[in-house]
Amino acid sequence: MGTAETLVLLAITHGAPSLANRAGIMQLVDAVADALPGHDVSIAFLDVQHTDLADALAGFVTGEHAVILPLVLSAGFHMRTGIAKGLERLERIGAELADELGPDDRLVQVLAERIEDTGLTAADSVVLAAAGSSDARAVRECFETGRRLAVRLGRPVTVGFIAAAMPRLHDAIDMVRDVHPGTRVVVGTYLLAPGSFYDAALNAGGDLVAAPLLLPERGAPAELVDLVLDRYRGATER
Repeated sequence: MGTAETLVLLAITHGAPSLANRAGIMQLVDAVADALPGHDVSIAFLDVQHTDLADALAGFVTGEHAVILPLVLSAGFHMRTGIAKGLERLERIGAELADELGPDDRLVQVLAERIEDTGLTAADSVVLAAAGSSDARAVRECFETGRRLAVRLGRPVTVGFIAAAMPRLHDAIDMVRDVHPGTRVVVGTYLLAPGSFYDAALNAGGDLVAAPLLLPERGAPAELVDLVLDRYRGATER
């Protein structure tokens, strides 16, 4: 495939995205567009609960040399089924599906910074909250991110899932407290932007909850912009 001229970023949501979610994602979209002058960079928010992803994809490709890049941290059920099938049904030749964002050390760096921003101390325990998936590979990818985060922080990290996988986040927090009575539990959120999953993490019982990777009031971290550009270039070089 030659040089792509169109990049469609897909924000995969579970329900209608909140204003904060949209604002956080747009910080990333704007930064990517600034880094790709002369390219058509757009964003589509897809509610996986109410949208046929395979049907929706065809409408996002307006010409040849298009890259569709799902803004997902791990490639769960929706990406491996609906999105992949959608590409198979595209009539135009030239559309490419970019890889998922994680696992990647750039994500881990931003995760660590968000956790450290909570005021993390040496006595605290860390639980990493991930959205969860029924796809076994996606679950393994979340555990791999937890392993990398433990190396980056220099301490154990327990992974808990908000939905669809075990252990559930509240159970992971309780388990850490059972093993380390009296410890303060700091929850890192392996989530791209604020939304319903982040709200669930806030209410799972942790003492402190770190912010997600993208925040409406901040510019997109350079690490995330660089990661998206890498995934885009990887798709164009196939």
